[in-house]
Amino acid sequence: MPAPPTPPVTGTQAVDRALDLAARIVHAGGPVTFTELAEQSGYARSTTSRLLAALERGGLVGRGEDGTFVPGALFEMYAASHDADAVLVEASRPELVALGEATGETINLAVARAGTVVQIDQVDSSFFLGSRNWVGVEVPPHTSALGKVLYAWEALPLPAGALVQLTAQSVGSVDALAATLPTIRRLGYATTIDELEPGLTGVAAPVLVDGKVVAALGVSGPTSRIAATISTTGTVVAAHARALSTRLRRHGFGGADRRKDGAA
Repeated sequence: MPAPPTPPVTGTQAVDRALDLAARIVHAGGPVTFTELAEQSGYARSTTSRLLAALERGGLVGRGEDGTFVPGALFEMYAASHDADAVLVEASRPELVALGEATGETINLAVARAGTVVQIDQVDSSFFLGSRNWVGVEVPPHTSALGKVLYAWEALPLPAGALVQLTAQSVGSVDALAATLPTIRRLGYATTIDELEPGLTGVAAPVLVDGKVVAALGVSGPTSRIAATISTTGTVVAAHARALSTRLRRHGFGGADRRKDGAA
């Protein structure tokens, strides 16, 4: 009597097996053949073939010229973006320190990525009462001065749908957000007062290379300390952002790839 057919792999089992194959390829340290993957995983060859094809379509797996399997383009893009961040952080650090010395407040550097704002470096406030560490913390861009800068200079596309309101002062709609952008471009900096959280004020300006925004440079701290002098602070932040733009141009840091990554 013939053996019953193997039931199809579906649902979470298929996801788990696909991820297992991807992990084997990433950790192999070199190209892996189809036969090696099928034997190491213990999956049926038909299942292995089907899952590898799906991983390849999704960019998680790539093929060498000899048909072997290697990590896909998504891994390469991720590594490249973080390499670019490291270069940007290293080149920008002196200007962040200088702005921190000029204001005494928390200084942040942020980039646009995958439709949101990602903070990649911070210089802490010299005051006992300062701002938290924001590196790697995801916040709604419309509640952040850094995010507003990236919207104003089109490094981020305007959001679709309703905006989350974290406080009573948060921008309430996309139309209201869009209406602020011409003023931000005219002033050369963006501000938020109690929009991300009560008692926190932020001021940020664009870092431009060849006319493209590669980052936003910002100051944040207690509203009680910053809000009364926000226009003066904005002028100072914008001046340091221009100085950083000049520094990056001298370092040969290009803007096109950074903008492309941010818009992904």
